[in-house]
This record gives sequence, structure tokens and C-alpha cells, in this order.
Amino acid sequence: MQKKPAKPKAHGAPRLAPRQVRIIGGAWKRVLLPVLDAEGLRPTPDRVRETVFNWINHQLGGDWDQAAFLDLFAGSGALGFEAASRGAASVTMVDNHGPAARQLEANQEKLKAANVRVLRADALTLVTDLGARGQRFDVIFLDPPYQLGLLSQILPLCPAILNEGGLVYAETGEPLPQEGDDIPDWLLGWDAIRADKAGMVYYYLLKLHEKVA
Repeated sequence: MQKKPAKPKAHGAPRLAPRQVRIIGGAWKRVLLPVLDAEGLRPTPDRVRETVFNWINHQLGGDWDQAAFLDLFAGSGALGFEAASRGAASVTMVDNHGPAARQLEANQEKLKAANVRVLRADALTLVTDLGARGQRFDVIFLDPPYQLGLLSQILPLCPAILNEGGLVYAETGEPLPQEGDDIPDWLLGWDAIRADKAGMVYYYLLKLHEKVA
């Protein structure tokens, strides 16, 4: 009699479902939000977010209720909802992918996040429009798809929409050129005041050079 093939051993359920993101701090700490299952959409890992928000908190001096955030290429919304959870005055979340934008809106509704606004828009076009309207932000999140060269296109547009002393968080798949290297034109004028690496992800907190009187 032929034996039935043995069932594969279960390795245990993962700590999180594959398409969920956990808010790690603030009013919605530990809340799980569903994430759209879409190619190239990769939520910023918990450990990276914890580090980044510690950096930002230090720079803001804890004054979250005075800070306006812009989450371009919002994707899963991991960064924007984290900022909103911690009491940001406002968070504008932007994505040009219709299903992703609708998922962001659904999560906003789930959280009843009155300080969050979701826009479906092209990030490059929107930044130009915001600058023309005089809108300014204290922190901008830039976590674009790595392979499209979008960081080099959008970073030079950010000074026009940053408040004085504002911050840009940038996440990349390769290290940014440092001082002493051949720094590309699109990175000129920026200081990396914090930097770290997790796996194949490089992440930075950038600030414009201080102007000398």
C-alpha cells in the first residue's frame, strides 16, 4: 500500500500578516493597517521607522502639534500615519496609484484621522503646484520606487515647499554620495544630519545647508 506523502511541517504563523503595517507609537500604537498587495509597494520596516521618528522627534523638540508633514509616494502610508499618530498638526499623503490612494483613504477612515489628507496626484507635479501656492511643510517623506530615479528629480524641488529648518527623510536602495565623493548636482545644498542602513535599505534625514549671513 502506497504511503501518503507526509504533510509539510508548519513553521508557525508570521508575526504579522504579509500585507499589514503596524503603527509603533502615539495614539494608534499597535494598530494594524491593511496594505495593498501591489508590486513595488514596500512599507518602511518597524525598526527603521522607530529610528527615523526618534530622529525627527529630537529635531522637532517634541512639538508635533505645530508640524506639517508631507508624505510623497505614500504607498502603504506607514510613514504618514505614524506621524499622524504621534500628533502631527497635519499630514498630506500623496500617491498616484488609484488603488493605493483608495487604501490610504480607507485607513484614514478606519482611524478617523482628522489630521490626514489623502491626494491622488503625481508627486513631481504636485510639489511644483504646492510651491506656486506658497504651501510649506516642516517634514517631507521621500520613499519613491528605487529604480525610477525619482529621488534625484524631486529632492531639488523640496526647498520651495520647506519651512526654514525643515527636514527631508529619504529612503534609497543605494548609499547617497557623501562629502568628499563626487556629489551630484541634485544633492548639492543638503546635509545628511542622520544616516543609517537596514539590510539593503539606506535612509537619511536631510537638512539644507544653513545660510551664512
